[in-house]
Amino acid sequence: MALLAFTMGDACGIGPEVIAKWWCTDGRSAVVVGCPEVMRRAVAWLPAVGRPVVVVLSDVAQASRLSSSQMGVLLPSGLPPDLLSAPIGQVDVRAGRAAASSIREAVRLAQQGRIAGIVTAPLHKEALALAGEPYPGHTELLQAEGTPQGQVPAPVRMMLANDQLKTVLVTIHVSLRQAIEQVTQSSVLETLRITHQSARLWGMPTPRIAVAGLNPHAGEGGLFGDEEITVIAPAIAAAKAEGIDARGPFAPDTVFMRARNTPDHPGEFDIVVAMYHDQGLIPVKYLGLDQGVNVTLGLPFVRTSPDHGTAFDLAGTGQADVASFAQAVKVARQLVAGRSSS
Repeated sequence: MALLAFTMGDACGIGPEVIAKWWCTDGRSAVVVGCPEVMRRAVAWLPAVGRPVVVVLSDVAQASRLSSSQMGVLLPSGLPPDLLSAPIGQVDVRAGRAAASSIREAVRLAQQGRIAGIVTAPLHKEALALAGEPYPGHTELLQAEGTPQGQVPAPVRMMLANDQLKTVLVTIHVSLRQAIEQVTQSSVLETLRITHQSARLWGMPTPRIAVAGLNPHAGEGGLFGDEEITVIAPAIAAAKAEGIDARGPFAPDTVFMRARNTPDHPGEFDIVVAMYHDQGLIPVKYLGLDQGVNVTLGLPFVRTSPDHGTAFDLAGTGQADVASFAQAVKVARQLVAGRSSS
């Protein structure tokens, strides 16, 4: 099985704990990029029976020699030496620096072909900003780090998915006012292209892509806004001309229900393209945080993450739920297998 790298996430949040819990149930073909002391602390919060043993690695290749009960941890450069002193459950600049360092190391390994994909534990955006990082979240940082020096960053998109619904966002971590301004014909078309190309890698040769409108009732023929007429519909037409099965724009308040796929309700669409963050993520998260997975589309490597945050209120209590992280690992493995066979 191909090797995955887990980035530790925010050391003051639940990321290290959910990684440790996952290791107790699976513990194979993975390596943690982060702080060994932080991971040992997280392991100590688990029941004594079945705890993995943290092993510090000097090279990712050493992971293949470990047993499933051993957790290989690779120390990234730039890790704050006093990270363990950062208070659990609070925003701390050291945790932001450590999270960014872990991501950069994992991306370097992916670019070298030494790992097949990355599963990122949650980081805290405020801690990342305190650390001086100019990126509002994982997606933008991964996009920047995944681009060779001197090249223009490749366009990426955020997808949140579970077994019932997949949504891809045209805009991500910006204000609602900025998001509306960023919904252009080119950004919608680019999203449709990335969505179509990514789905083909998962084994969907002709994904059915529904496009949500920006305005209530998809503008109601221009009564509530004309972006559907002037921006979104032309982008859909251009995508169709390229052989992409894009449909819409549809009313945002019903398109997600139409796409939801259950045994009793086969979805009309495979994926919904949403115009902004909350429009696309609320429907998926409402179906349950435990199964949601964040996937970054457009990167040259696989990247997934759980769809929850750092959960500072649960950090250090041993009560963090591992289900979403386990699902993120499962999806990462599926995507890696899909890329290998395509």
